[in-house]
Amino acid sequence: MKKIFILMVMAVAFVSVSTGASSYHYISAAKVKHQVEKQENVLLLDIQVEEDFDQHHITGAIETTAYPVKSETDRGKLATILAQAKTSAEPIVIICPRGGGGAKRAYDYLKAQGVAESRLMILEGGQAQWPYKKLLAQK
Repeated sequence: MKKIFILMVMAVAFVSVSTGASSYHYISAAKVKHQVEKQENVLLLDIQVEEDFDQHHITGAIETTAYPVKSETDRGKLATILAQAKTSAEPIVIICPRGGGGAKRAYDYLKAQGVAESRLMILEGGQAQWPYKKLLAQK
């Protein structure tokens, strides 16, 4: 009985630790809209591929074309904004096509390069679910 209890406690602790290690900060489209409209200091980091960025991106977003952030070449594209990301104090919103794996990989890369995780956020639903057409720009 005692061994079963200890194993259960260890299993719960393991799940808690592994779940916490993969958490990401997300931000709603409504909050980003408010920041853009109020011209708050925020770094909008868009990782969409060039064709998608050209078709639609949030006004003021920085183009990196780093999607899907799987290769050294992709991470190199993020490295071009690394100095700005490290020296500023503003929050960083990562915008990818759908707010999934590419955004998480960009988040992980920036965090590994020394950008404070407290400043990193992923746009919920990515560019695909951005509902505010008036705040879209075209290249």
